[in-house]
Amino acid sequence: MFQFSSMPRAASIVTLVLGFAFAAQPLSAMQLTPQQSELYTSVSTSPPTAETMTVCYGFVCRRRVELDFTAADRKTLTQIMAAGKASAVAERAAIQKAVLWFDKRMGPVIGTTTRVARADIRNRADASNYDCWDSTRNVSSLLLVLQQWGLLKHHTVGNPRYRGNILAMQLPHNTAVIVEKESRIEWAVDMWTTKYLQPPDVMLVEQWLKEE
Repeated sequence: MFQFSSMPRAASIVTLVLGFAFAAQPLSAMQLTPQQSELYTSVSTSPPTAETMTVCYGFVCRRRVELDFTAADRKTLTQIMAAGKASAVAERAAIQKAVLWFDKRMGPVIGTTTRVARADIRNRADASNYDCWDSTRNVSSLLLVLQQWGLLKHHTVGNPRYRGNILAMQLPHNTAVIVEKESRIEWAVDMWTTKYLQPPDVMLVEQWLKEE
């Protein structure tokens, strides 16, 4: 049985307008830092939501496709991350497996099953590879989705980090980052340095900054 309110007409109109305003807001919108937002605004693409993310490839997101997470995707990722609940160390291992899942999930779809480690323009195979901008953006997006789903217990998604010192023969590079909640220590999650279906490098950002 329906019960109708007897509020005055003016109040009803205000309520109706506010209702439309709230309905227009994306319920799954994520709160991003300015540095995280820049990952998406810099290539004119939308940030991830709880339902979908843009997968970038072809170097600096020149090619892109939408990954709409299915119920099966969410179930698999939930199972993967459940294995990491015991500790921060276990969760980082689970994050590696989640990135491997992403690599395997998208490889046949976009043709990156032959991708190589440290791909750049010298490989002349941009259509089947990620550069470090693509991998940073994709891994950050996946991590933000996992965070939105409540699957990160020991970490939060940090801001991407950058390195590069030509004088020291260190080429420019960037990576996705997670932050351990208890210690506030930053960890790099770097997919670019590994080839197809190899686990991403997960190391202290302090160490990552010194790598070549």
